[in-house]
Amino acid sequence: MSSATASVGQQARHMTVFSVLFMISSVHLLNDAIQSVVPAMFPILHESLNLSFSQIGLIGFALNITASILQPLIGLYTDTKPKPYLLPIGILFTLAGVVGLAFAPSFFYIMLAVILIGVGSSVLHPESSRVAYLAAGNRRGLAQSIFQVGGNMGQALAPVMTALIFVPLGQKGIAWFAIAAIVALIIQTKVAHWYKGNLAARPKPAKKEAASGTVGARGAIVGVSLVILLMLLFSKFVYVASMTGFYSFYAMDRFGISVDQAQLILFALLFAGMAGTFFGGPLADRLGRRNMIWFSILGTAPFSLLLPYVHSMLWAIVLCVFIGFILMSGFSVIVVYAQELLPNKVGTVSGLVFGVSFGLGGVGSAVLGKVADAAGIELVIQVCAYLPLLGMLAAFLPTDRKLQTLSAAPVVSSVAAKG
Repeated sequence: MSSATASVGQQARHMTVFSVLFMISSVHLLNDAIQSVVPAMFPILHESLNLSFSQIGLIGFALNITASILQPLIGLYTDTKPKPYLLPIGILFTLAGVVGLAFAPSFFYIMLAVILIGVGSSVLHPESSRVAYLAAGNRRGLAQSIFQVGGNMGQALAPVMTALIFVPLGQKGIAWFAIAAIVALIIQTKVAHWYKGNLAARPKPAKKEAASGTVGARGAIVGVSLVILLMLLFSKFVYVASMTGFYSFYAMDRFGISVDQAQLILFALLFAGMAGTFFGGPLADRLGRRNMIWFSILGTAPFSLLLPYVHSMLWAIVLCVFIGFILMSGFSVIVVYAQELLPNKVGTVSGLVFGVSFGLGGVGSAVLGKVADAAGIELVIQVCAYLPLLGMLAAFLPTDRKLQTLSAAPVVSSVAAKG
């Protein structure tokens, strides 16, 4: 009887729980729509509060650096002590940040509000990524893509909502997002119930011992691989920061267009990124994770290098569609690749990847704001166009077959060790 029960449990762990994946994807959509409204609102805040480009960069920095610091710490803590109900608690921070941002009277209060939003994101990303890992079964690339595509959809909607809502309503229009945060709170409470039940149903992992002679070599390969992944994340997210935070200013000046028209270019970039995220995970399951990572960064370079020199809004939109689709196709794959490098530290490595991504975006936003004030927006866009060339570093990552060997090699069961 016990063996039959174990067999059923084993089968369940290999099944993909789509209902849970769609729930966390929908919360990711709502969260990232709220978060992405902050840079989308930069032109409005620039005028309504008379902010400098440096202050705008610092707002992006505060939003992203909060999550950068907290996400790996939360992942590290919950790897040893899972806390399912952190998920709805994180949404409460986001809700407070939304209300604060809508009614902030000055730069200082805007900074406080975006920090609260950053705290909410710092809980959502590593913990929801862990839920995606648990609900994935044997389809981790697909599961992570479903989770990620919600976030990309939220990011894509932000410029459209800015054009349709915030341009006519102004800063206080952000208060409407309180409804989105409340919906996310309800969904995350349901996800937390499933998460808690899943943890209770899973057997405790058996203690393992290190296999002699393999730990050092494996550790070196894992360390180098993580450094390469961090460099790839640097190229991706500093480039994204240059586009989401500053390309609208560049487009308005170069093409003589309005704020809402410039937001449409960003919508094309982010909507195409949503599609790229959706297809990237399943393609990686078939074609290989390293191949997809390599293509997603380096494949962006021809289009990013051409973008600063086009002379019409139409061509800018066309190039942004290619850039968004290719560049965003690899992020969910990077998350899964990193999780498989350290399969016993899913929360930590998910928090690290998301945290570094947010941190690089925040630092990039602050630095690029300073450069824009000193040398102009045009230089920022032209220099950042070269960042995807760092995708060549993906050639030095272990192949997928080697990655599977690394995941299995460093440990043996205690029973086998004694035998």
